[in-house]
Amino acid sequence: MIRFDVFGREIGVTRVAGAWQAVFIGPGGKHRTAPGVTIPPWVAEEELARFLADLFHESASPHRPDVLRLPDSSDRLDDP
Repeated sequence: MIRFDVFGREIGVTRVAGAWQAVFIGPGGKHRTAPGVTIPPWVAEEELARFLADLFHESASPHRPDVLRLPDSSDRLDDP
């Protein structure tokens, strides 16, 4: 799963059968389907952050002005 901080909200995106699927990730790590978040299959992985920024631009604020790709869990230093 590719994880993003979308103006303060964590969203995960996965590729399933050629289509992108998005989920909202809660503080405890639980996932729920992200209704209304449709990412066309032609969007490349490296374009996902820009696409999510365009989709959620009204959620931007001076304190959270960007969409950031979060490190994979395998990249975290606190993982054993």
